[in-house]
Amino acid sequence: MATTDTPRGVLAAVSEELASAVDRAARAVVTVHARRRLPASGVVWREGGVIVTADHVLEREEDITVSLADDERRPATIVGRDPGSDIGVLRLADSAFPPADFAPADSVKVGHLVLALGSGSAAGAGRVMASFGVVSALGSSWRTARGGVVQGYIRADLALYPGFSGGPLVDTQGRVAGINSSALARGQGVAIPASAVTSVVETLLVQGKIRRGYLGVTSQPVRLPAELQAKLGMQQESGLLLLAVESGSPAASAGLLMGDVLVSLGGQTVSDAQDLQGALGPGSVGNATNATVVRAGERKDLAVTPSERS
Repeated sequence: MATTDTPRGVLAAVSEELASAVDRAARAVVTVHARRRLPASGVVWREGGVIVTADHVLEREEDITVSLADDERRPATIVGRDPGSDIGVLRLADSAFPPADFAPADSVKVGHLVLALGSGSAAGAGRVMASFGVVSALGSSWRTARGGVVQGYIRADLALYPGFSGGPLVDTQGRVAGINSSALARGQGVAIPASAVTSVVETLLVQGKIRRGYLGVTSQPVRLPAELQAKLGMQQESGLLLLAVESGSPAASAGLLMGDVLVSLGGQTVSDAQDLQGALGPGSVGNATNATVVRAGERKDLAVTPSERS
């Protein structure tokens, strides 16, 4: 009898632990009403009524409301948003709600059990749904499908149901490990680690947006012939062929020409469009930056000052 009951007891204990984790985390999960169709999810991130959600669910700038556990809708305003990382920050006029508990940085590992929580869609205001799975991959800095650079990601083999974007990924203790998004990885659900979200939130609270550089070029990757690499003493196999340079743009002002092959910017190798966007981070805006191009088979260095992308 003991042998038969033991597995059942273990499963029951695990089930209760997961349910308790959902209950603890749900206290900081909210429903965000900011689009015509389904509502989405959000998290009380810090004191002062600061709510984090997904940027792509904020389809309107005004008449945004947030439902908490008591089902009452409260007005919220947009403090800042960053499409590149799919993070939006709202503020409630009523700021008396306790924030979420957060998992320690780097505590989530591949193989850990995690839960995605959502309060949108069929959950109804003030209620949560949960999806359960295992962390399948962790990543470092990456270029998102929305053009931003995010410091890490968490991928788990769980379902992000409609309305889950903007909600938390939590560990088995109910601590927030990240914010879920269905818009960052070309249809595949991922979570941005809580530490990376906090960095974005702090910037948005001060600036309202994340500044990103702009050159004003259209480009495509092109291979550099081995003979050219040898001639110029380069080991780089590809660069970006400039197909067009916008009139009056920072690139045009710096003297970049259609037909140039951009191979580095600000000391960073440029082999494709993701490399270029990575080099055009917030620190590049308004600062003279060295651009190295291959022009007519010769290496040429130019000083370019990226402007802010509108």
